[in-house]
Amino acid sequence: MARFFEFVSNHLLLVGVFVGLLVLFVMNESRRGGRSVTAQELVNLVNREKALVLDVRDRKEFAAGHIVDAVNIPFATLEKRMSELNNHRERPIVVTCKMGQHAGAAGALLRKAGFANVMRLSGGIAEWRSSSLPVVKGKE
Repeated sequence: MARFFEFVSNHLLLVGVFVGLLVLFVMNESRRGGRSVTAQELVNLVNREKALVLDVRDRKEFAAGHIVDAVNIPFATLEKRMSELNNHRERPIVVTCKMGQHAGAAGALLRKAGFANVMRLSGGIAEWRSSSLPVVKGKE
């Protein structure tokens, strides 16, 4: 650990640039995919603003348990099937995946396609389940 602090003190400019780039990267990635919402915020968005939940997991994972009334379009086919969401352009769209790793990229694709109000569920369906919120099993 002492060597780490020695390195940092000897290379302040290098470490400062690294930290700055890391912060900028994280900020850019979070903006690209839309703002992150908690499970409770998602419940409020669905109830108050009729938000659409877009689940980008594959069909098998979706069938094993998903949020009520969620629409399933796997991430791998999202670009091809984007037209299926055209009826929902004016609604808030919250993208969810298994643990949050694909939701940001899916949100970026939606924003690029002209969907303005795109958000992502923080922690994905894993966070939803850990909050003891209900899931539905089966196709749709």
